[in-house]
Amino acid sequence: MKRETILPAALVLALFAGLFVLERVLPASSTLFVVLKKGAIYALVAASMNLLNGFTGLFSLGQAGFMLIGAYTYAIFTIPVEMKPVVYQYYDHAIGFTLPVPVAILLAGLAAAAFAALIGLPVLRLKSDYLAIATLGFGEIIRAVFQWDKLGPVTNGSNLLRNFPSFRSVIFPFVVAGICIALIVMLINSTYGRAFKAIRDDEIAAEAMGINLAHHKRLAFVISSFFAGISGGLLAMYQTTIQASMFKSAMTYEILLIVVIGGIGSVTGSCISSFLFIACSEWWLRFLDNENLYIGGFHVPLLRPGFRKVVFAVVIMAVVLFYRQGIMGTKEFSVEGIADFFKRKFSGKK
Repeated sequence: MKRETILPAALVLALFAGLFVLERVLPASSTLFVVLKKGAIYALVAASMNLLNGFTGLFSLGQAGFMLIGAYTYAIFTIPVEMKPVVYQYYDHAIGFTLPVPVAILLAGLAAAAFAALIGLPVLRLKSDYLAIATLGFGEIIRAVFQWDKLGPVTNGSNLLRNFPSFRSVIFPFVVAGICIALIVMLINSTYGRAFKAIRDDEIAAEAMGINLAHHKRLAFVISSFFAGISGGLLAMYQTTIQASMFKSAMTYEILLIVVIGGIGSVTGSCISSFLFIACSEWWLRFLDNENLYIGGFHVPLLRPGFRKVVFAVVIMAVVLFYRQGIMGTKEFSVEGIADFFKRKFSGKK
């Protein structure tokens, strides 16, 4: 193995070894596991959105809709046959079989990609804000369609889908998200990725170089939706119950915020900001909701339920103001770069 391969492999092994140890030391209900699981899911969907918005220059806001498709596809095809009458208590269930979890996760991505290929034909003719509005509208429409009573035998209407397999280990979402993000990075570094970047920088110049704009835009849109669908399936496993009303436009805004904070055009930034975003919203700032908080016998004023959201908004504003290009900008994590940095620090060379 080459040196460039050994260092990343060692880091990956160290990560999974750490997760393995944590699962045996901390209780399953630990907030740390909530952050790790949800952070891995959001890292994947943020990376998929960055592929489209950051690397291809297509301003799309349809990620919540594609996550909904992936979540429902996974849930529908993994509910045990004996539990279907309990779940579909108001409808006669139409799907009379169950798929293995890996197959259902893959099918979730393929279903989202199929919808993306279908709506991409008319929608990708639009640009900038018009494309964003169209894809945002798609998310709202698909949410309403999945709650339609006529589709109740498949989607259970506006009722919950439950009793499908969920996470047994924090390692599973890390493995799935890690593989998918690695594929995204490989795509970005391929000839297709360079074509996406050329389209982002200048469509006229890209077309003059022989790049088929319509084909590559559809390709980026479908691939991004595929990974968003997989993240939706993972989210279903994390939530243990799924309902279409969960996938509102606010979810897309959260994902967009993660991408902006991490850096538009940086997969590493999307991953880092995902874990920071989830840690702040789900863990670190939770104490601000306690109106009876005392520190050293002194009652802390102003604290109320929901106050953490105010502080969180201020933190986000500060990050955006002082880091105009996000945490990473357009830079990516490099094992060689980190090694060279420490070499320079310890050797005294600049």
